[in-house]
Amino acid sequence: MKFNKTILSALAGLFFFAGLISCNEQLKESAIPRVLISSDIGGTDPDDFQSMIHLLMHADRFQLEGLVSSPYGEGSTTDFQDMIDLYERDYSQLHSHAPSLPTPKSLREITKQGQKDAAPFKGFTTPTEGSEWIINCAKKEIDQPLWVLVWGGIEDLAQALHDAPEIKENIKVYWIGGPNKKWSINAYSYIAEHHPDLWMIEANSTYRGWFMDNDSPDDLGGDAYYENYIQGRGALGKDFIKYYEGNLKMGDTPSLVYLMNGEPNDPAGESWGGSFEKIDRSSRNVFMGGSTVEDTVAAYSTIEWRFEGPEITIPEDSVVFEIEIQNQTWPGYYLGKGTYGVKYSSKKPETGTYKTSSDIAELDGLEGAYVSIVPWPGKATSDDYQLGSNWYSDRQNPGLYIEDQQGAKTISKYRREFLTDWAARWKWLEK
Repeated sequence: MKFNKTILSALAGLFFFAGLISCNEQLKESAIPRVLISSDIGGTDPDDFQSMIHLLMHADRFQLEGLVSSPYGEGSTTDFQDMIDLYERDYSQLHSHAPSLPTPKSLREITKQGQKDAAPFKGFTTPTEGSEWIINCAKKEIDQPLWVLVWGGIEDLAQALHDAPEIKENIKVYWIGGPNKKWSINAYSYIAEHHPDLWMIEANSTYRGWFMDNDSPDDLGGDAYYENYIQGRGALGKDFIKYYEGNLKMGDTPSLVYLMNGEPNDPAGESWGGSFEKIDRSSRNVFMGGSTVEDTVAAYSTIEWRFEGPEITIPEDSVVFEIEIQNQTWPGYYLGKGTYGVKYSSKKPETGTYKTSSDIAELDGLEGAYVSIVPWPGKATSDDYQLGSNWYSDRQNPGLYIEDQQGAKTISKYRREFLTDWAARWKWLEK
């Protein structure tokens, strides 16, 4: 009898420890996501202000570890700080409903300045406060990945990967590409070529399902949501009207809600932030001497023009010509040994033209064209960047397009759910 009690006691102990292990595993699986945001807030597109308001109102759902300013144009950390000031005015009301919301002080402490200029041809320059903060957060000894959500330029991430490539083991990236890819094509190309084993969701068009809302219920339409659910609610609500006159855009928010719904480790699954498919290459087309309307590329691909000219004694990666594409101007670089180059990425299917200008006669007045089409990544070429096993992008199924935006319906079909969820939080700010 004594022997049996001993066995029973031992078994009870085993079950107890097994229960602890199971509990710990559950805690690990349900851990609040660690998140670092890299945003071009205050730059060329005001939609990041809308996305920032959404983030602040849901900040209890994440462990926010960084707010990195990576603008095009005049944006800086001041734009983050201004939004935190508004949050502070609403904090007591929000906090009474969600006690784990971070304090305004803690948010100010993790706000860092990143790269303000696009990367040169090689894709990286020198460290910034923002790129070093990415490395610092990624190297924390925590058994949980750091989600780097890139809402703008990808320069700071490229710099961080260049300076500390080992952080790839600890991070997962969701990047809103498309127009941001156009501006950051040099940094993107560096990552695709030198860090193809990065865990990456590259959303070039799926995110547009957030604001392409022709099939949306009337009360949740982008032009009606403000009046129905935001107007008159708190300092954040009063500020919202300043951006697109209150019409919803928030094209970066899908990266955040991806972590709020579904299984983030499975990009092919269902989520408010979209569903994606694995790709094993990133389209790239290198045109020696120029291109014409006979040259077709995939939308969102890396288009690279190379031109021959005189050998000159200047550092490689020096800007020596400009190229105007679709009424915007981009720098062209000296690559050495009489070769000059420039990269571009179309943000949508289009027929585009270009013209160069330079003090170097051989590079002045060169004209050409291209045609970009969907789907991405399109037809394989020998120039493509070969990717690893954890790179995902927009679904190619034509049934998931909205107009010519592939994958957009994987987000738009959840519009009622995610906007109703947000509306519930706006009620917290009612007086």
